[in-house]
Amino acid sequence: MVEVFETPVLLEPVLVLAMDGWIDAAGAARDARLQLVGGDPGRRIARFDTDRLLDHRARRPTLQLVDGVSRRIQWPSIELFLLESTSDSDLLVLHGPEPDHEWRAFSDAVLELCHSLDVQMVVGLGAYPAAVPHTRPTRLSCTAGSPEMTHRLDFVTATLEVPAGVQAVIEMAASGAGIPSIGLWAQVPHYLAASSYPPAALALLKGLGELTGVSFGDGPLAESALATLARLDDLVTRNPEHVTMLEKLESAYDDLHDMRGQLPDGEQLAAELEQYLRSHDDS
Repeated sequence: MVEVFETPVLLEPVLVLAMDGWIDAAGAARDARLQLVGGDPGRRIARFDTDRLLDHRARRPTLQLVDGVSRRIQWPSIELFLLESTSDSDLLVLHGPEPDHEWRAFSDAVLELCHSLDVQMVVGLGAYPAAVPHTRPTRLSCTAGSPEMTHRLDFVTATLEVPAGVQAVIEMAASGAGIPSIGLWAQVPHYLAASSYPPAALALLKGLGELTGVSFGDGPLAESALATLARLDDLVTRNPEHVTMLEKLESAYDDLHDMRGQLPDGEQLAAELEQYLRSHDDS
């Protein structure tokens, strides 16, 4: 299932789960991971057997052609990396496509790595569309392994049943094994769920930093976030109807306890704003 290249002695390591798969509105978790990894993925600690875990008909390898000649096949990979860090905690990042098969065995293998590397906390990253405006700070929700973890930050919490991704399986297994675990979920404005939304990625990195004590540079994400918000403000303010809709979202954001009474129809709002923004997308 997993090939381990080295087992280094680490300083209070934190495992970050940033896998491509279930629920990543606007690609916020992906963008946060890219900011973490940057151009250098760090030291490869372990690699999983994707022949067992993935359906290659759904996630096909990439063939590199040079002047019609097949040069290389690049297979999708699931790997664990150790990032360079100057903080008090080492950071491990598990990324790659979400497995198609053997979730329980995959979770067990990840948990064995956690024990061998003395992981002190497991943090998953994700994002989902919500009835929130882009004119307010991005809120974070959580899926925590214990009530104590929900108090670590100012999280939005709820009681409901939802389909789970493999990160949730790992988080639950870690919590059951006595390793604190939590999933960070950025709330993305639902009318932007299919677009890139850097403010949500920044919120995930900020939440991760506050949980772990590790400092992350904003890098190009900060500039992208400012540019995105400025562009959205410009587009929305051109139409009084959309200004009114946005004001209703702002009121609901500011008063969570009365959200249902103040929100316009979510599907109608999403459809109208998506159509409006796309029709004015100069890029």
